[in-house]
Amino acid sequence: MAKTIAQINEKIKKGQAVVVTKEEMLDIVAEKGVKGSAEYVDVVTTGTFGPMCSSMAVFNIGHPKPKIKIQNAWINDVACYCGLAAVDLIIGATELSIKDHANEYGPGEFKYGGAHVIEGLVAGKEVDLRAVGYGTDCYPRKELRTLISLKDMNEAMLTNPRNAYQNYNVAVNISDKCLYTYMGVLRPQLGNANYCSAGQLSPLLNDPYFRTIGIGTRIFLGGGTGYIYSRGTQHTTDVKRTKGGVPVTPAGTIAVTGDLKTMSYEWLRGASIQGYGVSLAVGIGVPIPMVDEEAVKFVSVTDEEIFPQIVDFSKDYPEGKAQSLGQTNYKELKSGSVKIHGKDVPTASLSSYYKALQICEILKSRIKEGQFILGEPVENIPTVGSGINFKALKIKKPK
Repeated sequence: MAKTIAQINEKIKKGQAVVVTKEEMLDIVAEKGVKGSAEYVDVVTTGTFGPMCSSMAVFNIGHPKPKIKIQNAWINDVACYCGLAAVDLIIGATELSIKDHANEYGPGEFKYGGAHVIEGLVAGKEVDLRAVGYGTDCYPRKELRTLISLKDMNEAMLTNPRNAYQNYNVAVNISDKCLYTYMGVLRPQLGNANYCSAGQLSPLLNDPYFRTIGIGTRIFLGGGTGYIYSRGTQHTTDVKRTKGGVPVTPAGTIAVTGDLKTMSYEWLRGASIQGYGVSLAVGIGVPIPMVDEEAVKFVSVTDEEIFPQIVDFSKDYPEGKAQSLGQTNYKELKSGSVKIHGKDVPTASLSSYYKALQICEILKSRIKEGQFILGEPVENIPTVGSGINFKALKIKKPK
């Protein structure tokens, strides 16, 4: 018998809901079958933790006396975007420091950027804010220099336009030179294969058609509570799928937001990627309500049934001529090696399955204790047939 999210929420409030992690659900389905599991389980928790470049924080720092209309600002020497209002700032996760922080943060090619600023703030640290303005009658101040922390700010929001990619590619390099990419160092001649996904724990792979995940869905975000506010950038619908509905190429994404003051540096970590720059590792957990047997079927997907494409980054970047070298599955990837063109290639993940498991457990506990109520989507996220597809830019010469 089908259940509604409202009915499941009532059970959560009464402490009667059956909430399990994705890994636990696989065992339950093996024991009870799809129908029995749909009747027994109310919520399945999913999670992912890995670098997500399309991330940023929005701050309102409050007005100093006299007031300032900020034109340019830097936090720990990382430039902010200031074209909003007088004291509203945006810091992007991948924005690099204008100074070399290598001596402070370690030897070698380590880079410091916006992601590390965000991590430091959620860890309770004070950061150095420098700002300049051009001066007006209502905002006469032209310079500002102060130490500031999250508790000093009026508002601080994590607002990420694209997170939790649905089945991202595996990266390899068939050229003769080493490549330094956002997917890590790729050694020449198929020296390694890197991937970035929690596989069977990954939220969007457990609801591939976005039947219950939508705009307004409440999620675990960076250790606090967040929300999905839109489909993410580069959200793609024109994809091939397995019989179980799982895309076999990169597909859906979500845009998420939440109160940065409720988050933890354990689940928002600055990442320095050699030869590439900076990214932010973000912890995301999404509860999947078991509204019917179809939901159980989708959430029963295993690593063996998820097939990412293997892409040669020496062709795909910078030329943009992506061509699959074949596909693998996450069971093979997690085994430590995968066979490509007859060669056993060692594999490594940029995301943490262990941390994703922890997120599933934390979210499960919060729901069972009544601290986390499911958010009912106010609008669906488009999937197949929506006409919304990721398109490559066509270069046109200006007249």
